[in-house]
Amino acid sequence: MKLLKDYLKVKEHQVTPESVFWKRREFIRQFALSSVVLASGSSLAFTEKTTSKYAGLELKNELSSEYVVTHHNNFYEFSTDKERPAELAKNFNPGSDWSVNIGGEVELAGKFGLEDLLKWTSQEERIYRLRCVEAWSMVVPWRGFSLKSLIDKVKPTSKAKYVAFKTLHDPNVFPGQKRGTFGMHTLPWPYEEGLTIDEATNPLTFMATGVYGKDLPGQNGAPLRLVVPWKYGFKSIKSIVSIEFTEEQPVSTWNERASSEYGFYANVNPKVDHPRWSQATERRITDETLFGVKRIPTQMFNGYGDLVAPIYKGLNLKKYF
Repeated sequence: MKLLKDYLKVKEHQVTPESVFWKRREFIRQFALSSVVLASGSSLAFTEKTTSKYAGLELKNELSSEYVVTHHNNFYEFSTDKERPAELAKNFNPGSDWSVNIGGEVELAGKFGLEDLLKWTSQEERIYRLRCVEAWSMVVPWRGFSLKSLIDKVKPTSKAKYVAFKTLHDPNVFPGQKRGTFGMHTLPWPYEEGLTIDEATNPLTFMATGVYGKDLPGQNGAPLRLVVPWKYGFKSIKSIVSIEFTEEQPVSTWNERASSEYGFYANVNPKVDHPRWSQATERRITDETLFGVKRIPTQMFNGYGDLVAPIYKGLNLKKYF
């Protein structure tokens, strides 16, 4: 078992020469990356074992290619098709003037620019597994900051039991938000999600501003998205414009629309199937070709159980799925 501080000696983009980094297939053959976490001031460890080593790191998971990460997206605000968001998001280039409303049970409330949030926090690089509720998965290199570091800055009150998030609501930007574009009906926009305060302050919980060493593209949730790696992907809300600290459990869009299929907690659990398919295995997507897809067993909490299971001690994970 290696301590995380050993990883922090080497930045993800420094492990491999840049000329190799941007060649997807060659990179995938040469470079397998473990999932990593960062604990603010603590000594959390990661336990990935692997067949290859780089810079003294033991590695296991192949990094999904940049093409797959940016061209296989669930972002229904653009389209229900996996490939269309990349095309439709080409003109969505939010700049430094993006702002986020922070409110509710918190001392430092107000409307803050993305630049303010970045000044308050430290940018980091993390590689996380991403598991979709649809039973496909990737391994993604994110850039961003710990959500806990932002929460520590704004200082929630003792009444704050949950953290609620909202996506930008603008049909002129997101064609999928127009009435009737989601089949015969539409989702109740804006998209909303929520976490318990314990989940939000877990050191794994991340606010991503970039991917593959670049700023987030629109289809990946530019300029700011949540990443909660032990939960199904729909919890990792994109293009965030509101963060509110609440005493009551907030709305979760998919849980509100289909509560029997999408739980509020949405923890990755191979023993709790979706009503329409098994969650015991997943399709790991590494490249844009069929050769880059393989079926693997799904791990409880997506493999992060050592770091998050204590949050749910005593909770019935089949009832609160």
